Amino acid sequence: MSLDIKVMPLGPISANCYILTDKKSRESAVIDPGDFNEALKNAVKDLNIKYILLTHGHFDHILGVCGLKEFTGAKVLIHKLDGDCLSDENKSLCSWEYPGKQKKMSADILLSDNDKISIGDAVLRVMHTPGHTKGGVCYIDEKDKLIFSGDTLFCLSAGRSDFPGGSTKELFESLKRLRDLPGDYTVCPGHNKATTLDFERKNNRYMRAL
Repeated sequence: MSLDIKVMPLGPISANCYILTDKKSRESAVIDPGDFNEALKNAVKDLNIKYILLTHGHFDHILGVCGLKEFTGAKVLIHKLDGDCLSDENKSLCSWEYPGKQKKMSADILLSDNDKISIGDAVLRVMHTPGHTKGGVCYIDEKDKLIFSGDTLFCLSAGRSDFPGGSTKELFESLKRLRDLPGDYTVCPGHNKATTLDFERKNNRYMRAL
């Protein structure tokens, strides 16, 4: 495996933040910083953080983006259909629970389906997986068989589709795209524990319903 992976549950709903570091080049990326606290600051202070990668624009996955960008200078990447969430607390749903807590900002790069992101020798492919939000994505490392699934796929569950911008039809289409990937993958979700794609194919009621 070309990546070192550290997971840190952060923020008001303990969203999983992932720190990826290429073993050879030592380039790094952070996925879904739900908070920028001392623990995350200490974890990244000696790293070369190239990107902040967002699986979608909900507040529990983005509240640490501003602080992390200011600290590291990393570029912020999010799918083009969720880009407005970074500057609008109503679209990020932050106003529902924590009004005024979100700092407004904008993305450096707006992503589309099948874009490629290089972190040293590692390459992540962007898979657009709407359903939880319009611009939800999974980041897929096809060499090391990793899926960073955000709030699309969880261990024995799937993301909610009843928030603004959600769609049950699109969520099931996204789950089908994941199910149909060849071979097995380690799935690193936005909440709770990791799983494998084979396990979810066999046991996840949402995937079994496809």
